[in-house]
Amino acid sequence: MNRRELLILISGTMTVAPTLRAQQKAMPVIGLLRGGESGSSSATMAAFRQGLSETGWVEGQNVAIEFQSVEGRYNQLPVLVADLVGRKVDVIAISGMPTALAAKSATSTIPIVFTIGTDPVAVGLVASLSRPGGNLTGVAFMAAELMPKRLELLYELAPQAGMIALLVNPNNASAEPQMRDVQEAAGAKRVRLRILKASTENEIDAAFTTLVQLHAEGLLVGTDPFFFNRREQLVALAARHAIPAIYEFRDFAAAGGLISYGPSLIGTWRQVGIYVGKILSGAKPADLPVQQPATFELVINLKTARALGLTVPPSILARADEVIE
Repeated sequence: MNRRELLILISGTMTVAPTLRAQQKAMPVIGLLRGGESGSSSATMAAFRQGLSETGWVEGQNVAIEFQSVEGRYNQLPVLVADLVGRKVDVIAISGMPTALAAKSATSTIPIVFTIGTDPVAVGLVASLSRPGGNLTGVAFMAAELMPKRLELLYELAPQAGMIALLVNPNNASAEPQMRDVQEAAGAKRVRLRILKASTENEIDAAFTTLVQLHAEGLLVGTDPFFFNRREQLVALAARHAIPAIYEFRDFAAAGGLISYGPSLIGTWRQVGIYVGKILSGAKPADLPVQQPATFELVINLKTARALGLTVPPSILARADEVIE
């Protein structure tokens, strides 16, 4: 090769290299907007990453994740979702019905994978469970529909209770159906029901003050990501005021709550991770059926029951998936 040919080869290489680099696709980005816990190190996020890895995606290697948390700031949802859309993330993963509705309003092109506690067809997120259509799919565990069952379980634990309170977040659109369902269930059992509302830490404290003044003998904590994020406060107040309370997820019972009944958050977030991974690999949300949990976890904290002076009926112990001593 003579000098002229060598110079031409070098010049060509210098021209092609930047072109090839420009053509290389940047690492895809997942925008993750959660209604409850913030941060990236929780057990549910470990489950989300597991689901991703099962479909060939590993954070930091071939995919990046942008974390955000609503933490009860429902009035800021449009801004938070718009931020993710503006960043042109490849997929949005979200939790909570208000968050899902805000995301649906913000984009019709970016794929969205949700986990919510109500019927996604009824609230207009998808066309049907089997064929969602559009750009949304995910996991729906119908948590609000489990509220009457939680009332039954609480009544089994405290059959002498003449009045039970329901705590809801008035800023969450699912509060209305929760109140309606529990009122119907309480009426069937001829149990008096009082509705308490809270959307801030101070309002939670005030709700328990009211609960004590009413002489309520049991408490149902409604389905809401804000309550999940404040579970330590809720459990501590229930213990301080000696109120038997039932919650949505195992995490409450593990934190010292009396009893919980609901789906596995670990299993739910693993499925969200699987769906996000499939979409990154080319699947379309419209073709991925909305998943529903096949089983629900009943968890009893016997230490808390003893502190409250309650004897857990054998019928509940026999059905429990986990008993915390």
